Amino acid sequence: MSDSPLTHFDAQGQAHMVDVGAKSATHRIAVATGRIRMQGATFALIASGSAKKGDVLGVARIAGIMASKKTSELIPLCHPIALTRVAVEFELLADAHAVQCTATAETVGPTGVEMEALTAVQVALLTLYDMCKAVDRAMVIEGVRLLEKHGGKSGSFVQPR
Repeated sequence: MSDSPLTHFDAQGQAHMVDVGAKSATHRIAVATGRIRMQGATFALIASGSAKKGDVLGVARIAGIMASKKTSELIPLCHPIALTRVAVEFELLADAHAVQCTATAETVGPTGVEMEALTAVQVALLTLYDMCKAVDRAMVIEGVRLLEKHGGKSGSFVQPR
């Protein structure tokens, strides 16, 4: 058996999908966040809902939810997860000319949903970039991180704030 704390490698150091077959199904929740900074004029377009491509926050919300459902197709060693809930929320931060995205993913199963929440945030923010890049290519996606996770054998994790 390998002494490595990295669970995606076997005793020979080869990458593998972790066996979760013997783990009990528990209610699991993960919350992730991140933000995109932009020029003031770009922020005003988003805040007013007058962007040429329409409701950019609505489209980004749907993109984040869809992405969370595709996480195992994007991250090679992730298990496909039967998500029971995904919520993607945005907060407009006028002083910073930024949009904060927070995603919550939930399941009842043998493995966690951290990657699904993180993927939802990343793709939602990338969608905002895509929809606004015609007016602002200098936008910056930053601070994407797991805020908290609950459930499973390892219990709860809450990011110090």
